[in-house]
Amino acid sequence: MSVPARDQGASGYRIAIVRATIDPAAVLAFVGNPADGAMLLFLGTVRDHADGRRVGGIRYEAYQAMAEKELNAIAGEAARQLGTDRIAIVHRVGDLAVGEVSVAIAVSSPHRGEAYQASRFIIEEVKKRLPVWKHEQYADGEAAWVQGRTLESTEDAR
Repeated sequence: MSVPARDQGASGYRIAIVRATIDPAAVLAFVGNPADGAMLLFLGTVRDHADGRRVGGIRYEAYQAMAEKELNAIAGEAARQLGTDRIAIVHRVGDLAVGEVSVAIAVSSPHRGEAYQASRFIIEEVKKRLPVWKHEQYADGEAAWVQGRTLESTEDAR
């Protein structure tokens, strides 16, 4: 994967919006430090169903400049709140097949608690705030624009 991830000034975090396939190992390689005892990788993938319908694929579209700015803000907030700037966030746009990685988040920190907390914060904020739009293509030939769901909205729907 040639992730055009960018250093954000003096911080250690990196963000990218990409069209290429996301390589999880490459994203994980952006984080880590000899002082860290925890490295965590979260992958969001395209699943084969949604709301009782079979999904054949998804197209993600983004306002790239705004999405990069928002990813940068989310990474900065996570770094400030959770005490680690060893964060990488990569979101893919374009056409994705079932099983492909749409978002990858890597975090490292001295302890696992902070790594889990940072990763959870990041994915929830991405779902709430990132200007990326999802167009699901269903197996029956229909398609629809759908809203991303936070974990809280998913739990409320149960």
